[in-house]
Amino acid sequence: MIIALASPGVAATIEEGLGKIRALMSEASNLGAEIVCFPEAYLPGLRGQGCDVPEFTLADFDTVLATVGEWAANRRLGVILGLERPVPAGRQIVACVIDEHGSVLGTQTKNQLDPSEDRFYVPGETRSMFEVNGLRFGITICHEGWRYPETVRWASVRGASIVFHQSYTGSDRAGVRLAQWGSPEAPYYEKAMVCRALENTIYFASVNYALKFQDSATAVIGPSGDCQAWLPYGQEGVLAHEIRPESATGLLASRFAPDRLEGEPAPRRG
Repeated sequence: MIIALASPGVAATIEEGLGKIRALMSEASNLGAEIVCFPEAYLPGLRGQGCDVPEFTLADFDTVLATVGEWAANRRLGVILGLERPVPAGRQIVACVIDEHGSVLGTQTKNQLDPSEDRFYVPGETRSMFEVNGLRFGITICHEGWRYPETVRWASVRGASIVFHQSYTGSDRAGVRLAQWGSPEAPYYEKAMVCRALENTIYFASVNYALKFQDSATAVIGPSGDCQAWLPYGQEGVLAHEIRPESATGLLASRFAPDRLEGEPAPRRG
């Protein structure tokens, strides 16, 4: 099947963001994709990145989901949408999964926050599996996928052929302009993508914002750890790629034996 990763630029308003989502969904559909994944917290935007992010109420959250759900049904396109969700304890970063009929299948919360995000967000506590058009998958969100490989292994041992990874990695303000995927001189992120796929024998699909100074490209990594497709850095657009779920055997994930790690209780740090 064909999957798509949509890489939009930062949106200044919710209306602008919805416009970009609609345009990229249309492009993904025209390219034959059955599911498209957007970056982390795309609406209203990821806080703490040096740009103004509008307030986002629960009513906004519901309106966005209903709107995108209608577009998904019209295009018979599954969508993984990165949003902020207001909860009594604060704000959560979530990935909402919408099927090809426009129904919301559920959400995956970001459970492992980067330390810099603690003042903006609260972590979630649950992890879920999803299936759209016969594709079984899990989701990990930015820092989780980079620093906590357990979040990918969790889905892999439960039969995921692919794990979608939503991120915001880099800056629109300052940094280094990358040109070569997987360059030894580049930050470690793309190397981590390879590890997440290779250590589980599954696909790993990482989607980033289109930033002026990206630290990682939007890319699809195959079960053997090979980068099968990627978008040029800083380029808004859709990466559509045909995957073969049967090649994602999950062999290495299936051999995971957590009972062999048991021993003395780990001391609590900090």
